[in-house]
Amino acid sequence: MRNIKRRVLPLLAVLLVLVTGLTVTASAAEDPTEEAGTKWVECGQCGGIGGCASCLGLDPECEDCGGTFTCSACDGTGYVLAESRFYNTFWALLPPIIAIALALITKEVYSSLFVGILVGGLLYSNFSFEGTVIHVFSDGIVSVLSDGYNVGILVFLVILGAMVCLMNKAGGSAAFGRWAQTHIRSRVGAQLATVLLGCLIFIDDYFNCLTVGSVMRPITDKYQVSRAKLAYIIDATAAPICIIAPISSWAAAVAGFAEDGQGLALFIRAIPYNFYALLTIVMMIGLVVMNADYGPMGAHERNAAKGDLFSGSNPYAMMEEEVNEEKGRVLDLVLPIVVLVVFCVIGMIYSGGFFEGAGFIEAFSNSDASVGLMLGSAFALVVAFVYFLIRRSLSFKEMMGCIPEGFKAMVPAIMILTFAWSLKAMTDSLGAKFFVRDFVRSSAGGMQMLLPAIVFLIGCLLAFATGTSWGTFGILIPIVQNVFSMDNPLAIVCISACMAGAVCGDHCSPISDTTIMASAGAQCDHVNHVSTQLPYAITAAAVSCAGYLLAGIFGWVGVPTLLALPIAVVLMIAVLLVIRSRRAA
Repeated sequence: MRNIKRRVLPLLAVLLVLVTGLTVTASAAEDPTEEAGTKWVECGQCGGIGGCASCLGLDPECEDCGGTFTCSACDGTGYVLAESRFYNTFWALLPPIIAIALALITKEVYSSLFVGILVGGLLYSNFSFEGTVIHVFSDGIVSVLSDGYNVGILVFLVILGAMVCLMNKAGGSAAFGRWAQTHIRSRVGAQLATVLLGCLIFIDDYFNCLTVGSVMRPITDKYQVSRAKLAYIIDATAAPICIIAPISSWAAAVAGFAEDGQGLALFIRAIPYNFYALLTIVMMIGLVVMNADYGPMGAHERNAAKGDLFSGSNPYAMMEEEVNEEKGRVLDLVLPIVVLVVFCVIGMIYSGGFFEGAGFIEAFSNSDASVGLMLGSAFALVVAFVYFLIRRSLSFKEMMGCIPEGFKAMVPAIMILTFAWSLKAMTDSLGAKFFVRDFVRSSAGGMQMLLPAIVFLIGCLLAFATGTSWGTFGILIPIVQNVFSMDNPLAIVCISACMAGAVCGDHCSPISDTTIMASAGAQCDHVNHVSTQLPYAITAAAVSCAGYLLAGIFGWVGVPTLLALPIAVVLMIAVLLVIRSRRAA
């Protein structure tokens, strides 16, 4: 009898949990967060399940649920009212707006980001001192630094910094610079080579930024290309290239938002309508070939021609070392970079289940960029150690010294990334995405021919304010799919406008991780990079918006929407010609 009780009672408890879970699911089937103007959030105590997270329905005498097996915080609904009275209002966008404005005004990024984080904490806690401190540090800084994805990116940064230090000390960068002198003989050639390399490394934007910067810095320095211009080229060939490359971490992210497994096909169909990405490439090449730099970038380029590559202080001056220019071979730079690329690709498909039977495309679509880049760079670092030991380029002690040196090199990028992630956590906790979602839905009821341009502009503003492109098209793409049938010619244009707007805002934003990575890759002052790039990005955005207006009108009247692309390209070239003629005058 005692044995029967031991077997039956746990079974009854499990059945009771299942029944309770089904009941909770039924009662919470209506998701209140989908309502316009929602003030509801997922219950933090039960994770939205509605059941007791303490006893899991196994303890009839549980102190939290009293044997009801129902979450005491939300009464089994799975949702609770937001603590902040500013939740899902325009005020949710105030923290990033303040941070960005301060960064551009004061030219000091760390304090500006922290002030934005502090404002977010004040709004979340309704101006409670204790609540602000707890939210800023526990829910903000500590939370983002304990997130596995973020930590993986930071590890990748440190390892890449160590590899760059190894290649510099071994003389590989100097040797590559000497080799490049015989093949690249002008400033234009140096910049076009950087563009080409950036376009070839389309796997991931983080990887693109840091790899292109490491390889091309010696060459662009040789031909007196400003670090701000190098940072712009790196940034313009990172996200804009990844968002039109079918085999990239970005394609995988976009594919995850489509239904019925048609995400990759949807992504490919959207490529010709990604006006911002395509026009950014046209503009970048046009600026280089026409020598039509303008605005703050023009000043930086003039200073670089006189020998001042930074137009001010160099935040990465601590990394500059005396290296024997005569030692080292081109292979000392090329081999570690090639190994890094190969191992990072292997790491990404490994994280996507390639070695468990998934196909290459499927594995890439399911890959985790953080895990793949971290593992790939770790193995590449080991190979680099072995290679330099065999070559006897460096002693073991010198190689070990490159690890802390690499860490020091990436400290500016790590600090800015940490603050940027924390600022995003503040906007998330204030429900900024729901405010934007409701705004888009209300706009969809107007003239549909204007919707591509509206979606593009909203995507720009949201990505600029939050610093995340993936989060932006994660919010907007499902909304567009609900507004349009996929048979509607404007549907694919609007989906592409979501992605283009997200990339544009990400490209402009000083709190974007890709922008931060581009600064780190070029070893350029971050605020200088943002202030010089902004006029270029705004120019491309204005022409792109005109392209989406045309595409919307064409789709509405029955003209092929793809005609908007060549018109936008011609308009982009015309704008550059006008800028160059005015600059010459």
